[in-house]
Amino acid sequence: MAVFTPVEPDQLEHWLQHYDLGTVLQFRGISSGIENSNFFLTMQDEKGKHEYVLTLFERLTAEQLPFYLELMHHLADRGIACPAPLFNRNGQMLEHLNGKPAAIVTRLPGHSVTQPSAAHCAAVGKELARMHLAGTGFNLDQPNLRGLDWWQTTAPVVLPYLNPDQAALLTSEVEYQTEMSRQHGGELPWGPIHADLFRDNVLFEGSEEQPILGGLIDFYFAGCDIWLFDVAVCINDWCIDLKTGAIDGARYQSLLQAYAAVRSFTEPEKSAWPTMLRAAALRFWLSRLWDFHLPRPAEMLTPHDPTHFERILRLRRSDSEPHPLS
Repeated sequence: MAVFTPVEPDQLEHWLQHYDLGTVLQFRGISSGIENSNFFLTMQDEKGKHEYVLTLFERLTAEQLPFYLELMHHLADRGIACPAPLFNRNGQMLEHLNGKPAAIVTRLPGHSVTQPSAAHCAAVGKELARMHLAGTGFNLDQPNLRGLDWWQTTAPVVLPYLNPDQAALLTSEVEYQTEMSRQHGGELPWGPIHADLFRDNVLFEGSEEQPILGGLIDFYFAGCDIWLFDVAVCINDWCIDLKTGAIDGARYQSLLQAYAAVRSFTEPEKSAWPTMLRAAALRFWLSRLWDFHLPRPAEMLTPHDPTHFERILRLRRSDSEPHPLS
């Protein structure tokens, strides 16, 4: 959510004539993230002030974007706490601004938490399971664009930037995940996933002991993939010590138990769980390597350290007593 493509006030005013939103009160860029250009937008109409997020898509194409916008619309319509895309006067969710595809979604209440409690993790697990089940009736299909195919094609691109030990680790893990996909992929529950549900992509109100979920945000890595992969992505961020990558047992159990109370894990999922924890670590190590060594210019940019997920991947590979899937 960095700003790669600036938007001038007069450009915004002209573009907003496509919508019935009232008058602009405030407009400012969002500095976090590395994929799209995002802005907070406050509007005033006869009913009061309204908060939105405007996104200019830097990598996703106009042909790809209907999947994400329709998915958010589908989920929000079924009671999932996520942004709802706005329709313009022509009944469309997608526009163009400054030469880029653009959309407006509702801004959800709350803020992200950097030090989640077990109660935060339980709320995330419950809503993630609800989201998976709500997505079963979604009629569009798009693969996870940062899934196995992307790992296989991107690993050779970043290998020249790695030392021999890192290169061996990356090559070995991609080969392992390719083989595990052949063995287990077809028997694991599948559907739309968020694929990037980190701490900064969930908003909360309330207290640490009694958090109130504001919602899940930033669905622009979503795709159709194994649900268990989505759970593993959450565990590798929400339920770890950030300095070491080690799993925190209390938060781990809270998230998994809350998820399983909504959707029980299958026996094949329990068998595949250690592999999914490794897959989730690989995905983000590889994407951070790519962004770090092959960066794009941006007006506001927050880089991520690739070594964080390298450390997590090494831990998940060396775990002699893998944490069970409850």
